[in-house]
Amino acid sequence: MMQLSHYPAAIAQAAQQANEIDSQLMAVQHQVNRFEGNADRVAAFEMDLKNDAQRKARRFEVLLVNQEYQKSIDTQIRLTVDKANAIAHLEYLRNQFSVANTNSM
Repeated sequence: MMQLSHYPAAIAQAAQQANEIDSQLMAVQHQVNRFEGNADRVAAFEMDLKNDAQRKARRFEVLLVNQEYQKSIDTQIRLTVDKANAIAHLEYLRNQFSVANTNSM
């Protein structure tokens, strides 16, 4: 266990790390949304598609062959896990600080 005086800085650093990951996650989500919007546009303007089911299938095909989209999805998954781990670490530090603070009284 670390010294009581070191916890505030460690907690702030862990919170900053979680926020940074969240920021990266939002940027990737924006990129994913852009790819999906482009796929929707492609499907919407193909005149030979007769109904929503055909347009959804075409949208899926467009996204399936887009390597950048696939990389973005993989990055989104990785960042989601990283964020969950960062938040868990932050809560762990907060709980450790709480226990250490209670024991020092």
